[in-house]
Amino acid sequence: MIKILACAIAAATASMLTAGAAHADESAFLKTLAGNWSGNGTVKVRTNAPTIKVTCRFKSDANASSLALNGRCTSLVVFSRVISAKLKASGDSYTGSYVGAGTGTAGLGGKRAGNAISLAIKWAKEVNGDRRAQMTIEKTGASGMRLTTVDTDPATGRSVVTSRIDLRRS
Repeated sequence: MIKILACAIAAATASMLTAGAAHADESAFLKTLAGNWSGNGTVKVRTNAPTIKVTCRFKSDANASSLALNGRCTSLVVFSRVISAKLKASGDSYTGSYVGAGTGTAGLGGKRAGNAISLAIKWAKEVNGDRRAQMTIEKTGASGMRLTTVDTDPATGRSVVTSRIDLRRS
């Protein structure tokens, strides 16, 4: 669950970090993701595990070429995890790292299309049968952001939403 949450956070951070080094329209887009965020969502520790409801709070700092996202997600008394992500933009490409999933530092890379940044995640260790997953950071409305992580169920080969967090500017 923490790994999935970490991916989501890493993706959000990646989108924010790209503001400075990206095209002018990238900079404007990324600036809309900076600030303080809070919200709720669901997380699965593994693709075949039940969903767990979480509450999250993040602070994102963005400058011309990077983004730093720092926060914490909790689920009742089950867990509380500090999460951080750092991203850099070069043109329309995003690269960065995520720490907080418990597997070590994960790598991030991807591009933006419309209001969403799609990132490939490469875990430091195997998660759900491999080291790959996908994350989307999507701007929703004037003051919302959605972080979604999708992984492949090793038993069925199907894509499974392993985290979905809806945040609002706080």
